[in-house]
Amino acid sequence: MSPAGKAPLIPEQRHQELLRLLRASGVLSIRDLTAALDVSHMTVRRDIAALERTGLVVSVQGGVRLAERAGHAPPRERATRAALEIPRKQAIAERAASLVADGMVVYLDAGTTCQSVVPFLAPRAGLTVVTNDLHAALALFALPSVHIVHTGGEIDPASAAGGGPLAARAIEGVNIDLCLLSAGAWDLAHGVTSHSTEKVLLKQAVMRASGAVALLADSTKWGSTERFTVTSLERLDTVVTDTDLPDEVADRIAQEGPEVLRAG
Repeated sequence: MSPAGKAPLIPEQRHQELLRLLRASGVLSIRDLTAALDVSHMTVRRDIAALERTGLVVSVQGGVRLAERAGHAPPRERATRAALEIPRKQAIAERAASLVADGMVVYLDAGTTCQSVVPFLAPRAGLTVVTNDLHAALALFALPSVHIVHTGGEIDPASAAGGGPLAARAIEGVNIDLCLLSAGAWDLAHGVTSHSTEKVLLKQAVMRASGAVALLADSTKWGSTERFTVTSLERLDTVVTDTDLPDEVADRIAQEGPEVLRAG
């Protein structure tokens, strides 16, 4: 049977699964991959060769590893990210919304995963939602009972999100109960990272203003890094991810301190 317990995966699906496994482990043997993907050695070698041509992986003696920058540059354009991993995002968003109680002041970080939380907030009463994301703010219009606060700041056209010192200063006067933090890249060694100092500045300001911080990040982003550190994992209260994050990785994250919630 395939890893999903269904019909055999097509090549593109196998490639994505192979990359996901490598992001979790770094290096895998051919034998490990034939067992994980339930295919022949020849099929695994063909898949590795195809990924090697894209520059994502590098063959090593008896196996394969991620290329030096593989997984380290997630897509930044919102339209591209919005089309990726939709079932994972929906599952994570629904689980994250369960952390929100009536009457809370909640920060909703920029990004398609955090935006996906909005519909699941409909049953809550008396919410104030603070966000730097223009798309999330527009989506919140559908929930007339929610009081909406936008941070303003310098708008990044690629993400339609505000950031920088102006947005960070707007946060200083807000008492936030729960921050739902997004991440384009995260791993054990570097924590949550970002390509933009403007985003880092705002995320860190929000964390300081928040009683609790929950990271919303799917497993496909695990093992990737960007240039600038937002926070170590130990400073998080909760990590909400999906069930494809390996058990051993979830255990290692939990050892750093945050509770790990995996949505399926």
